[in-house]
Amino acid sequence: MSKTFFLALSTLIGATIGAGIFGFPYVVAKSGLVPGIIYFFLLGGVVLLLHLFFGEICLRTSGKYRLVGYAKIYLGKWGKLLATFVLFFVLAGALLSYLILAGSFFDIVFSPWIHFPSTIVWSVLFWIAGSFFILKGRQLITVAELFMNVGFFAAIGVLFLFAIPHMQSLQIPSFDIAGLPIAFGVFLFGFLGLEAIPELASFLKDTKEKMRLHSVIIWGSVGSGLLFALFSFLIVGVSGTDTTEDALSGLVPVLGREIVLLGALFGILAISSSFLVLGNYLKNSLRHDFGIPDMPAFFIACSLPLILFLMGFRQFIEVIGVVGGIAGAAEGALIVLIFLKAKKLGDRTPEYDMKIPSFVLFLIVLILAAGAAQLIFD
Repeated sequence: MSKTFFLALSTLIGATIGAGIFGFPYVVAKSGLVPGIIYFFLLGGVVLLLHLFFGEICLRTSGKYRLVGYAKIYLGKWGKLLATFVLFFVLAGALLSYLILAGSFFDIVFSPWIHFPSTIVWSVLFWIAGSFFILKGRQLITVAELFMNVGFFAAIGVLFLFAIPHMQSLQIPSFDIAGLPIAFGVFLFGFLGLEAIPELASFLKDTKEKMRLHSVIIWGSVGSGLLFALFSFLIVGVSGTDTTEDALSGLVPVLGREIVLLGALFGILAISSSFLVLGNYLKNSLRHDFGIPDMPAFFIACSLPLILFLMGFRQFIEVIGVVGGIAGAAEGALIVLIFLKAKKLGDRTPEYDMKIPSFVLFLIVLILAAGAAQLIFD
């Protein structure tokens, strides 16, 4: 496996393992063990297929586009309109969630030496640093992703070593229907890494290794899912029903502040990685799909989550639950529709070609629609 492969794999993992990983333990503790296991396998499988669908769409189409561009090509004006709504809803919500967590995590790490009256200051400083990397573009982000992910896995490995001896039998309900709607949204939000796929296709195309895109997607999606599951059941095994929304603060009574500080450090690495990938994706979508010049596209992409944050949208679980359950489900259904059209209308031969029965595509859309409906009408 080449250096290019690992850089691309790091980009996908970085886009997938973001804020969502911290929401998994809380919703598993609230919805129950049985729904948690079902959601891991069901939605993990659905999202893996969606990632592969999107990869094939990218490889069937000449030129560089993002979701909005592909929707316009294959679905027309109504597709572009829906994709535009989904794009801004999903990406703005995701970037907003990173700002919410960043303030808390930076405060945990640096509060012994630097204390601000509000974690808002840390969130703004995080935004400034992330915006700088997004301004510089893909090449700098790809290298930064690799180093961030190495640090991320090292930190989480140490956290596992300290937490495992304190694990007990899972003291949570087997099933709690009240927690199902928000759990669906959080799980879908956490698993989705669709925004990284066009970046990967472009990156691998430029380096003449596009035939390996499907391998990157499979390894990245499965690897991220396994890490999500291990992290979730580890945290729930230690914290039980006292599991907190950010997953980490509930560990303090058992593991002590030092270990939670380490967890916050790994959290900073995780959300920084995803913030860069998704911010760059939004910037490039504005450039390629809407024809907006580079600097205005950068300004819009980076300022949108900051504006929402300063307006007061700072409830982490609610943000990722709604974004994942509604906009994430719409994004997934849109990918299926574009995939069907691209199979017939694509203007180039893709490096891989998925043979998917129609009933499987229908089932995927049904699952996404049902999850979104239960969240809306809950």
